[in-house]
Amino acid sequence: MKPSAAGNLWMLVAGLFFACMGALVKIGAQTLSSNELVFYRSLFGLITIFILTRSNGKKLATHRWQLHLSRSLLGFASLALYFYAITELPLATAVTLNYTSPLFLAALTLIYLRGEAKPTLLLAIVIGFVGVALLLQPSFSAGTWLPALLGLISGLLAGIVYLQVTQLGRMGEPEWRTVFYFTLVCTIGSGLWMLIHQFHAITLEDLLLLSAMGGCATLAQLAMTRAYRKGDPLVAGSLAYSTVILSSLLGILLWDETLSPAGWAGIILIVVSGILSLRGRMGFDKSVQAPTL
Repeated sequence: MKPSAAGNLWMLVAGLFFACMGALVKIGAQTLSSNELVFYRSLFGLITIFILTRSNGKKLATHRWQLHLSRSLLGFASLALYFYAITELPLATAVTLNYTSPLFLAALTLIYLRGEAKPTLLLAIVIGFVGVALLLQPSFSAGTWLPALLGLISGLLAGIVYLQVTQLGRMGEPEWRTVFYFTLVCTIGSGLWMLIHQFHAITLEDLLLLSAMGGCATLAQLAMTRAYRKGDPLVAGSLAYSTVILSSLLGILLWDETLSPAGWAGIILIVVSGILSLRGRMGFDKSVQAPTL
């Protein structure tokens, strides 16, 4: 099927819903822990994907359970760190740190290619790490280095998850099955931690917020999947960074968040490096698949 320009625009829809999800996570953190937010976000997704798969007669059984388990555990860790970073950092900073995943994926690709990578890929890595240094500099001076570092690790883990999602796709595993096992592991893992560590009673206001958060996450996933299916993978992947821009705007409008000039420069460089890394990997990846984090 030939990529369409209209298909690419679905990524802008996904970017809007992902940004709204991040904002709702930050709002929910006023009464709930980041782990509880992971639990309810995952539970909503699990119920949704289970109903959709069962109503369409799709099978959830798989012979690739080891890779699904590895991908899901890493994805759970990445999501938990990402949500924690959102609760502790400016929204633009937390989202951008998570969106360093293409940068780490580029580095992993370079290692895999063993020196055969395109110059574009090398340039993307250099620009990206300069951007990370600029973005993290204010965090270290402000004493928020721990959530900033954990947010960066969430991006690293997301990059590894991308490789595993791609591997599952090449093995013939459908994306809905990958999403199901991911949300299942996240629900179980965060639920157990919530029971052991901390649990808050849910009010009607919390329920409405959590439903909106889960709905935004699900709609974002659906829009992102359609963008990669209907549009050009390179264009869709580049437009995914609309989440960073929209999150920055929401942070300014809702919380009057401001970053230093170095911080904004870091965000710009990370976005540029992510787009360059997509171009540099096009010869390596036959297609860019939608990550299912």
